[in-house]
Amino acid sequence: MNEVVIFLSRLQFALTNIFHYFYPPFSIGLGVFLVISEGIYLKTKNLLWLQVSRYWTKVFALTFTIGVATGIPMEFQFGTNWADYSRFVGDVFGSALAAEGIFAFFLESGFLAILLFGSGRVSPKFHFFSTIMVCLGAHFSAVWIVIANAWMQTPAGFEIVMGPNGMRAEITDFWAMVFNPSSMIRLIHTLMGCWLAGSFFVLSVSAWYLLKKKHIAFAAASMKVSLIIAVVISLAQLFFSGDKSAKIVHEYQPSKFAAMEGHWKSGPAGLTILGFIDESNKQTTGITIPGITSILIGLDPDYAIKGLDSIPLNERPPLQITFQSYHIMFSAGVALILLSVLGCFLWWRGKLFNSKYVLWMFVFSVFLPVIANTAGWITAEVGRQPWIVYGLMKTSEGVSPTLSAGQLYFSNIMFFILYLMLFIVFIYVLNNKIIHGPEPAETLETESSLVKLPQKIRDILDSKRKE
Repeated sequence: MNEVVIFLSRLQFALTNIFHYFYPPFSIGLGVFLVISEGIYLKTKNLLWLQVSRYWTKVFALTFTIGVATGIPMEFQFGTNWADYSRFVGDVFGSALAAEGIFAFFLESGFLAILLFGSGRVSPKFHFFSTIMVCLGAHFSAVWIVIANAWMQTPAGFEIVMGPNGMRAEITDFWAMVFNPSSMIRLIHTLMGCWLAGSFFVLSVSAWYLLKKKHIAFAAASMKVSLIIAVVISLAQLFFSGDKSAKIVHEYQPSKFAAMEGHWKSGPAGLTILGFIDESNKQTTGITIPGITSILIGLDPDYAIKGLDSIPLNERPPLQITFQSYHIMFSAGVALILLSVLGCFLWWRGKLFNSKYVLWMFVFSVFLPVIANTAGWITAEVGRQPWIVYGLMKTSEGVSPTLSAGQLYFSNIMFFILYLMLFIVFIYVLNNKIIHGPEPAETLETESSLVKLPQKIRDILDSKRKE
């Protein structure tokens, strides 16, 4: 297979995935925030929380819509660019994606209209139930996609059989496939990244309003809930899901782990805080704390970690990209922890909403989860190379045999233009929503009272109000 075709096919999937993955974490994280804020309104009947949930529902709708639009082309690429791969894993991926359609798509589509247009038209309890269902649907979508991807990292519950068009993986144990060695911890780690993206999205906009002295009560309420989510999840991601994920990678993908840590010689491994891989001299230079990685993995500073020297050259991933993206992810995660803890401390001291410099930090903090999530995805996918299915099929074996470089050059350019235009539309509409701000509480009070009246009376009042 032509190396240019392989590179351009990988580039196209990476390009579309990076653009697409900008949106789902926001919508998944905002879904959790909406459930909490609307639950508070249902409990307290305070219109401030209805104002909060109504505003962020509109932002959720925007991120959800763009996320769907950017995600659809990726599915077609499995057939156009990766036909041999699709033929090999079709039984596995077909099951996971079918489950996504059943458990996620129908759940989201069934209740999304009620979430977006039902407030003031259905009872608050039913609207809250619809919010929960949409939130669950978004999470179920992530569940099955992560499971399918995790199977590529640590395949289980299958056997290789000879089909009419060659060898293929066939499921022998569906639940072993679902609960493959890395699926659950990867899922938890991914969802935590989404929750952080949603919470820091809310923190960013809320901090902007506080700095501009606009919608103070709304911004303060939004910031309090999102800050609690941020500090709890950021700490849990570091000490639970991040630690467990690293141990799974060490056990099942030693070549990826060695590349992530820049560990060359098998034996005790230190933790490189900042560094650079020198492939020509087979060493990693930088700031390293001796023995820390061995302690984290084996609870012993002398615990031996498999190094790159014991991995064949043709089975090593691209080292520099894997190493740097992993450290970017880790650094962004630490920054999220420090900022969320600082915010909670200032809130406890009663100084957060007047701390100009900290609020500006929160305004720009929205980029940190995006950087962390993107860098984490690059680490996972580039670090798996040269395998497209770890230990079973190499990436070069999965590309469609009829592709030409010219087709890929053209489609890459078109995809880039299309996704860039969608991103510009997203920023434009989001900016308008931020400038407009939340709806006035007086309007919400009128709408919330309408739902208690008989339908005919509500219709009369609606027509009078329009006049």
